Amino acid sequence: MSKLCKQVSIESPGPTIKECVFSFDVPVPDVPLYGARIRVVYAGACYRANRTRSTSVCSTSSVSSIGSFTGEMDGYAHTTIPAHIGIRDGALFPGYEVAGIIDAIGKAAERTDELKEGARIVLYPYEGVPHGYAEYIVVPDFKCLVPIPDQLPLSIAAMLPTGALLAMNTVVSASECLKVALEGPAKKDKTTVLIVGTGGLALWALRLATYYFKREEYNDRISIAVATLKDEGFLLAKECEEVNVVQWNEDLYEKQLIERTTDACGGPVDVVLNFGTTSRSLHRSLQCLAPEGVVLVTEDVGERLLSKFAKKAEDLSVSVVVVPNGTIEQLKELVSLVARGDIEPPPHSVYPAEEAAEVVRKLCNSEIKGRAILKFHNVE
Repeated sequence: MSKLCKQVSIESPGPTIKECVFSFDVPVPDVPLYGARIRVVYAGACYRANRTRSTSVCSTSSVSSIGSFTGEMDGYAHTTIPAHIGIRDGALFPGYEVAGIIDAIGKAAERTDELKEGARIVLYPYEGVPHGYAEYIVVPDFKCLVPIPDQLPLSIAAMLPTGALLAMNTVVSASECLKVALEGPAKKDKTTVLIVGTGGLALWALRLATYYFKREEYNDRISIAVATLKDEGFLLAKECEEVNVVQWNEDLYEKQLIERTTDACGGPVDVVLNFGTTSRSLHRSLQCLAPEGVVLVTEDVGERLLSKFAKKAEDLSVSVVVVPNGTIEQLKELVSLVARGDIEPPPHSVYPAEEAAEVVRKLCNSEIKGRAILKFHNVE
C-alpha cells in the first residue's frame, strides 16, 4: 500500500461556498527519474481570485504573476487529484511560494554539492509548477531548485519566489527606465520614482529600490516616493526617512489626490511602480507622470487594463509597461541579498497547515499583519 501524506486545498472564497479550505490524504508522489521529491516545510498562504487556470495569480497579501521557466519545463504535465468530490479541483488554487528539503532524487538525476538529499531549497515558480500545499511535491528537473544558505530561515525563503521576486524585477525595470531618463535625449537632472501599493509587495519594492538605487552612479539624482492605500502601509513606509510618503485616501476627489501626490514628489514623476490592482489606481498613476514617463504594472493588471488605458497613455505621452515575474537568476540573487542581511524581509507570521481555514478567514478580514506562511513539517 502506498504511503499517504496530507494535502490542503485552498479555494477562492465566494458568496456561495462558506468553506474554501479542504484537507485530505493523497499518496506520497513517486520520485521522477530526472527530478526530485521535495519535503515541503513552508508555503505562503494565498488563493486565486479567479476561477480559471491562468499564469496570473492573485494573493490576499500580494499580487504576482508566474512567468515561463525559459521553456525548459515545456511538455511536463503535472497530474492532479481532485480536492473533494463535488468541489472544483484544488490544484486551481495552488501555493507557489514553497521552501523545503530535498527528500529524494531520481535515479537518472545528477546530484551536485548544493543539490542533494537533505539540501534546503526554494522552488522557482516555473510554468506548470505543482501546488505546494502538500507535505510532499515532485519537480521534474533540478533547474527549478535554488539552494538556501543555512543562515536563511526557510519561513523567510518561502516569501521570495513570487511577491519578492516580482518586486525585484519591477525595481530592475524601473532602474532601466531611470537610466533612459537621466542619460537619454532628455538628460534630466533629477528623477522621481513613485511606488504605489501597500502590504508586503510594496514594502519589498521599497526596500529593494532603496538598496539598488543607492548603488547606481546617479543615485543622488533619484528620489523615491510612496503612495499608500491603507494606514498600515503609511506607517510601514515611514521607516525610510529619505522617502516621501503620500496617502491615497479614497474619500478625496481624484484631482485632490493627484495634486497631493505631485506636491509630495516635487512635481510629476518619471516612473511609477504600480502594485495597485484597480483601474482607478492605474488611471491616477498615469496622471501623476511627467511626459515620456512610464507606469510599470504586473501581468494580471496588464491583461485586464492595458487595452482600456492605451488611448489615455497615448494622449498623455506616457507608457504602460507590463513586468513579468523575475528570472531564476534574480531569485538566486534575492536569496543571497536576504541571507546576507542586505535586504530585510517584511513581517510574516507562521501558522500550522492544520489552521489553513482559520488563516484564510483572517486574511479575508485583514486580521493578519504581514505575510501568512503555512508550516507543514517541523525541521527548524
